[in-house]
Amino acid sequence: MRRTMAAVADAPPAAGPASPQPQPTLQTTFDFELPRGYVDDDGRVHRTGTMRLATGRDELVPLRDDRVRENPAYLTVVLLARVVMNIGDITDVHAGVIENLFATDLAFLQDMYRRINTEGHTLASVGCPSCGHSFAIDLAGGRPGES
Repeated sequence: MRRTMAAVADAPPAAGPASPQPQPTLQTTFDFELPRGYVDDDGRVHRTGTMRLATGRDELVPLRDDRVRENPAYLTVVLLARVVMNIGDITDVHAGVIENLFATDLAFLQDMYRRINTEGHTLASVGCPSCGHSFAIDLAGGRPGES
């Protein structure tokens, strides 16, 4: 009897139903911090925000916009207005908001759009000029002063 119990205790566990594998997740929103910030009508500065991944529709709809047809450079404004979900407390991000960003902030958002929609992330590989050590930085920033 003792031998049987030991054999059962040492036996591998019975095969049960396979546990489901965790499904990979897709990051669809990305937080950012503008280098300068959007100044609203009341003079408040809004620096943090969120951008979502663009869909095919986001890239196609602006091409039918009359402002874009008249001035192809306006495509950036319309496109960013579609994918920027908020800038600070401002949740109604429209072309007028994007138009009133400082040039550095507009360039920042253009670069971020390109990174998340073509490369899938906001990370950049950089190297220390002194020692040559390579590391990754998040261009979206995370703390005041980072970008």
